[in-house]
Amino acid sequence: MTYDLICVGAGPTGLACAIEAKRAGMKPMVLDKGCLCNSLLHYPANMLFFTTAERMEIGDLPMAISGDKPTRTEALKYYRKAAEHYGLEVRQYEAVQDLGRNNGHFRVRTRRENGVADEHRSTRVVIATGYYDIPKLLGVPGEDLPHVSHYYREPHSFWRRDVVVVGAGNSAAEAALDLFRAGARVALVHRGAQVSRRIKYWVLPDIENRIAAGEIQAHFNAVVERFKPGSVVIRAVGAGHVLQADAVFALTGYEPDFAFLERQGIHLDPKTQKPAVNPDTLETNVPGLYVAGVIVGGQHTSEIFIENGRFHGKQIVASFA
Repeated sequence: MTYDLICVGAGPTGLACAIEAKRAGMKPMVLDKGCLCNSLLHYPANMLFFTTAERMEIGDLPMAISGDKPTRTEALKYYRKAAEHYGLEVRQYEAVQDLGRNNGHFRVRTRRENGVADEHRSTRVVIATGYYDIPKLLGVPGEDLPHVSHYYREPHSFWRRDVVVVGAGNSAAEAALDLFRAGARVALVHRGAQVSRRIKYWVLPDIENRIAAGEIQAHFNAVVERFKPGSVVIRAVGAGHVLQADAVFALTGYEPDFAFLERQGIHLDPKTQKPAVNPDTLETNVPGLYVAGVIVGGQHTSEIFIENGRFHGKQIVASFA
């Protein structure tokens, strides 16, 4: 079978692309190495989105929520229902290995969760893989120890334990507050002089007040030198310190899989890593191969969110006419 469009990535943007293709009378398919909205699944369990529900909607389907802002659970339910409503063919736990070309068609080579290889044909492909799967590593010894993680889920198991959070953006601040309120002893380590000014407006005063009260120990102008079993070695203001750590959450950001894009022949800007695209169609320098969502911004991952990436599907499909 040959599809009209294969979307690599089953996040909100990938789903939006498939929905627009379906609405245009095409036959799309969506592939993801994880589950539907795999990145959202790995967000903190109690997270509230910064935006409002209507700015996360796809396919002209309303999102019903109980409060002012969507929760992670509400968003996951909504995107499941959107895929069901449009009858999308979504293949979960099937990782794309490579894209080939043959007689004007893409041959999308995949490997399923059970190790079985497969191949799918399509006239066009959209890569909408996001950026949450690849953490920006600190590159220090011990980063691969089992008590060090680049993702935070929920706090219960850290009650009365020593936890170090590295970073001072939204993810780090929310994790530190969540852990503190669950009874963990929290230390925050950040290379800057203060927490980020771009933190959600309702989170910023909370984290600053907890730090000012000494309820969360903050180490600013500090860098991690080494992770050890049960501790973190940092350097702050020219002096070394050892922080006790039963667990560490290194929440220092994430980046797209640029190597995968380059393997497909997509040209990346050497400075920004932005892919070469037609701004009107989002088609790359490889004919028939498109990008959508946050990867359009390259290293500038703060330029594109669900709120604007969700429109990429309409933009791409409109160019097919």
